[in-house]
Amino acid sequence: MLRALLLLVSVVAIAHAELCKPDAQNAFKVRISIKTALGDNAYAWDANEEYLFRAMVAFAMRRYSSKSTTQISNVLLCNVTDRVSFWFVVTDSSKNVTTVPGSEVEAAIRMNRNRINNAFLLSDKTLQFLKITSTLSPPVEPSTPVWIIVFGVVLCLIVAGIVFLIVSGIQKHKKKNKESTERENLEEKVEVTLENGIPCEALDLKAGHINGVFAADDERFTSL
Repeated sequence: MLRALLLLVSVVAIAHAELCKPDAQNAFKVRISIKTALGDNAYAWDANEEYLFRAMVAFAMRRYSSKSTTQISNVLLCNVTDRVSFWFVVTDSSKNVTTVPGSEVEAAIRMNRNRINNAFLLSDKTLQFLKITSTLSPPVEPSTPVWIIVFGVVLCLIVAGIVFLIVSGIQKHKKKNKESTERENLEEKVEVTLENGIPCEALDLKAGHINGVFAADDERFTSL
């Protein structure tokens, strides 16, 4: 019985070794840069971190498909390096000797990429699935609807245009009144005209005019 059990374990180990190896069918390579991401707060990649990674991949597979019964033991890691890179495959939970199609694994990883990144305090740039394209962050929707922003801008332009027209009209009206007043003042000033070929000053209708000849006679008779 013990020999049969050991033989079964050996067969499974050999089968897993064949399933998980570089460039194997449905295998994915992962490269992790903990030091780059966290600097002095970087943690060591050890067996516990590997267990967490396998758990997150199993979680992603089960969340991707409600019919999936993937266990942590179905996620195999191999060729782990000190610079933290490795390969992994997901085996079929019903057979355990075949791998889950790569397209399903990729879809599950992409669907849960942020959850996996957050588990290791990393990002798409520091936790790289080399055959899986990075997920794009969902577009940020403004708290205010776009149409309200556009309406507000148009309304501000209309109000600014109305204010400009009113101010321009007032300035033109003041300028016109000023020109009219200046024209009237010029007409009331003394003008030099020709009368019988002799230039003489026109009378200022408001101030009047004093004849110099009679003014001299008045002074002469007054002195007597």
